[in-house]
Amino acid sequence: MNLLKALAAVSSMTLLSRILGFARDTIIARVFGAGAMTDAFFVAFKIPNLLRRLFAEGAFSQAFVPILGEYRNRRGVDATRLLVGQVGSALTLVLIVVTALGMAAAPWIAYVSAPGFVADAEKFDLTVELLRITFPYILFISLVALAAGILNTWSRFSVPAFAPVLLNVAMIGAALWLAPHCDPPVLALAWGVMLGGVLQLAWMLPHLARIRMLPRPTLRFDDPGLARILKLMAPAVLGVSVAQISLLINTVFASFLATGSVSWLYYADRLMEFPTGLLGVALGTILLPSLARHYADNSPAEYSRLLDWGLRLTVLLALPAAAALAVLAVPLIATLFHYGAFTAHDVTMTQQALIAYSLGLLGLILVKVLAPGFYARQNVRTPVKIAIFTLFATQLMNLVFIFPLGHAGLALAIGLGACLNASLLLHLLKKHGIYQPQPGWAGYAARIVFAVGLMAALLFFAMGEAQWWLDAGFADRLMRLAMLMGGGVATYFTALALMGFRPRQFARRAAE
Repeated sequence: MNLLKALAAVSSMTLLSRILGFARDTIIARVFGAGAMTDAFFVAFKIPNLLRRLFAEGAFSQAFVPILGEYRNRRGVDATRLLVGQVGSALTLVLIVVTALGMAAAPWIAYVSAPGFVADAEKFDLTVELLRITFPYILFISLVALAAGILNTWSRFSVPAFAPVLLNVAMIGAALWLAPHCDPPVLALAWGVMLGGVLQLAWMLPHLARIRMLPRPTLRFDDPGLARILKLMAPAVLGVSVAQISLLINTVFASFLATGSVSWLYYADRLMEFPTGLLGVALGTILLPSLARHYADNSPAEYSRLLDWGLRLTVLLALPAAAALAVLAVPLIATLFHYGAFTAHDVTMTQQALIAYSLGLLGLILVKVLAPGFYARQNVRTPVKIAIFTLFATQLMNLVFIFPLGHAGLALAIGLGACLNASLLLHLLKKHGIYQPQPGWAGYAARIVFAVGLMAALLFFAMGEAQWWLDAGFADRLMRLAMLMGGGVATYFTALALMGFRPRQFARRAAE
């Protein structure tokens, strides 16, 4: 399989999910605004979402996929199927216990996650109630992550990439049709999250059956591969999820700031997740199985070249995305969210957070490409040490930036922390001889920086005054934003083409 085509397929599914995600957030902003109810929901949704990224898509996937690939390549179908059954059974049992404990401990979790809410008893109680509804989501979505790891190893990348679409559909339906029947209406969003988890798991199961890898329930847990996965998974929790832990700590800080701070950070983060998911998550998804195969086949030169390919694509696409997010912050936020209860003040506050986040976008995406460079080799110590150091550095930056910049300072600390994380990962990959940069990087980067500067200048002068975006109707905003984005993309890629860039230069086959 051509990795560029695989990336396009995963990114297209992610694009559909992100578009629906923005539609979901636009509806939430219009119906609920940015206040106490949304603050409570976003905290309640952040906890199971954090656990999903920590244990499911994060540590579990990074530990599971390399060993699954090794079993498939070296041990045959029967041994692989046995491993899948034991991992699936063990994961399900653990998740049932975690879910039950989480629901029982909801008041304590709410207190730790948002201690600033305690002063408002109604807001705190609502957060607890929402937590108890959303917490079972971790059970379903973690099993979805298990299925995704299997399907990605079999190069069925599009199937798991489509699954998040179902969560967005469920939440949109809940906001539009269930909310009027709930008291308070925001409870509908929590039930939408639960339904989304069920739908995603139901979508995966038939596809697992087609490749004959549907996990079979068992009470045997004696496969050595399972023990190796658990050994790798425990320290990998920090190694792949430091950004999510930082986001959770940011919620604690934000809960003490002005009402709406949690929501402003959430909406800015949602815009950041668009390029992060479209490129970072997609690249990490397709790189990990191929890196694991190159490692299993003892092909260090191919391993290094594949990492270089991923890094070049990241720089090519992440830098213009960061510039566009910073320059077009007001047009994007106003077009997507400035309706109903979402005020002009909310637009300004979210803009500040988005600009701060955008400074770290390249680092956020690079981490998702560089971390698999260690995990595909079943090396967890190095990224874990880097993650712990980065986590402490990020919190120090929080303390420095929060006083002059408020909630935007928290976003800036996240972005700069990600850049620090990526820099250390890259340095050690080179130092250990795992990654050797291919020739021509200086000229490559210079041409991209020039094209990004040209695009940013065009966008800045063409977007007009911020007040127009606040006053215009949806159709006018959308049309003008589409023209700006189309013009920016055309300017960027035309400039690159004139400097000799061609799509075929990025074609690469997946490891077989």
